[in-house]
Amino acid sequence: MTESREPTPASVWRNPIHFLAFGFGSGALPKAPGTWGSLVALPFVLLWQQLPPGGYALVLVLSSLLGIWLCHRTAADLGVHDHGGIVWDEFVGVWITLWLAPPGWLWLVVGFLLFRLFDIWKPWPIGWADRHVSGGLGIMLDDILAGIMALLVLLALAELPGLL
Repeated sequence: MTESREPTPASVWRNPIHFLAFGFGSGALPKAPGTWGSLVALPFVLLWQQLPPGGYALVLVLSSLLGIWLCHRTAADLGVHDHGGIVWDEFVGVWITLWLAPPGWLWLVVGFLLFRLFDIWKPWPIGWADRHVSGGLGIMLDDILAGIMALLVLLALAELPGLL
């Protein structure tokens, strides 16, 4: 669980690791940084969707591994468990959610909303991971799980005839 919102450290604008962990600065916004980070991640989906599914999957694996390191390093540098402005985990969660999404803006919006729902609600196993796994892996894991759950719901919705 993220701690209460601390002020944005100046290092976000000077340190490229912190800048990435803060979602290119989107996590520095004072209200709903996770939502803003998720929104800033959406244009990248349009790039990733140009790749074959295996290429997109490789992006997910590499960005997850990078995120574990980025988030751990930034949290350690800031001396906190999980600063509320660290939103690289939201980037990866949204990217996972939309990995196999049908084309179109409506699916981007539905995927975004599903991811935010699971990320905020934190049903099992998301909430368990959020409470019991620490470090960079802990910061990333709950959003990876939220992304997987949102992806499964999105794919199920896509299979319902005439729904969207």
